[in-house]
Amino acid sequence: MRQCEENFQAGKGLTGLDEHQVRRWTSWYRWVTLAMLAAALLTIAAALEHARGPGPAHQVPLTHNEIARLLAMVAISPARGAEHRMRWSRWGRRHQYRSRACHHLRQAGEDP
Repeated sequence: MRQCEENFQAGKGLTGLDEHQVRRWTSWYRWVTLAMLAAALLTIAAALEHARGPGPAHQVPLTHNEIARLLAMVAISPARGAEHRMRWSRWGRRHQYRSRACHHLRQAGEDP
């Protein structure tokens, strides 16, 4: 149940589901359809990435947020190369992995 709620919250924030002001049913239907399509795209991309097997060691797997960020970087500012974007993504996911590991050690009562 928690995973479902987290996915719903991510869908609202990442796809703009909560940003439309409803005035007419047709406009609401179009907006929700596009937002749900975008959420499905992010979910499928994350599932395909997870189905490929375990990712590189010491990195968190690609999340909906990271996939949306990478897609936005391609669409908004394509001036940088894809390798540059992926290098930053790998760096960020390594940093998240280390942060999560330290957090879990602190919760267990051990010093990192």
